[in-house]
Amino acid sequence: MASPFNILPSAQPFVPPPAAHPRPSWLRVRFFGGPNYQDLKRIMRGLDLHTVCESARCPNMGECWEHRTATFMILGDICTRACGFCAVPSGKPAGPPAEDEPERVAEAVERMGLRYAVVTSVNRDDQPDGGAAIFAVTISEIRRRVPDCRVEVLIPDFRGDWPALESVIAARPDVLNHNMETVPRLYRRVRKGAVYERSLELLRRAREMAPEMPTKTGMMLGLGETRDEILSAMKEIAAQGTHILTLGQYLQPTPEHLPIERYVHPDEFAEYKHLGEQMGFKHVEAGPLVRSSYHAFEQEEAARN
Repeated sequence: MASPFNILPSAQPFVPPPAAHPRPSWLRVRFFGGPNYQDLKRIMRGLDLHTVCESARCPNMGECWEHRTATFMILGDICTRACGFCAVPSGKPAGPPAEDEPERVAEAVERMGLRYAVVTSVNRDDQPDGGAAIFAVTISEIRRRVPDCRVEVLIPDFRGDWPALESVIAARPDVLNHNMETVPRLYRRVRKGAVYERSLELLRRAREMAPEMPTKTGMMLGLGETRDEILSAMKEIAAQGTHILTLGQYLQPTPEHLPIERYVHPDEFAEYKHLGEQMGFKHVEAGPLVRSSYHAFEQEEAARN
């Protein structure tokens, strides 16, 4: 996952480009812009922070911000990979991650009065540890300033650097998330630089390193995958001992990104939720507008019960 810490233009309501088929009624999003939304924006801009909500053009941004929840992003504003689904700018970062990012994130969490914080990042394949040390420090800083706040991290694959993964887990996040994103057949087109089997191994190793810590992953649907491929991937993910699964509709961020092959009906998402629970997931969040961090607090609560 991804993204920035430099000032970007003010966020606008998410409006996806037209797909091959008309946009269905169940994908209409109400945009919120109330006092909480404006206050959160002021805090972010005042601390020179940004969120995955904005850079990834999440359709739930208005709702979540109005409820004073957001997903912080660390490690800069340029991703070293160029995934076909992601709106975050890609290229060669100008320099190493800013050392004061963890402190600024922790201050924002404190000022926002959060009880649950989600932290993600761009891929930083230019860094020896992929940015794992910054993740660990960010977790520690949040715990120092807001001891009662739970922390979820949505991490990259660190190119299979398992000591880097261990350093993040040693900082004791409450939930460790790493998104599979899609089915194996589509990896080379959708998730450049990633390896399906490596991401599965990351989920398995995280489970082994910290059996008491909930692990989580998510996939986008509508990129051309088949029902059988979805169910096969779900079974493989469940076999790693993963606790939480999120499934949502892929929405094309710009005309230059991968096209939407189909819109998945809410009834189909409901079926995947039911089947996922039968496979052993403790919680499955599935629906057209579901994203990794949508209702994250509720997901973590369900996984621990």
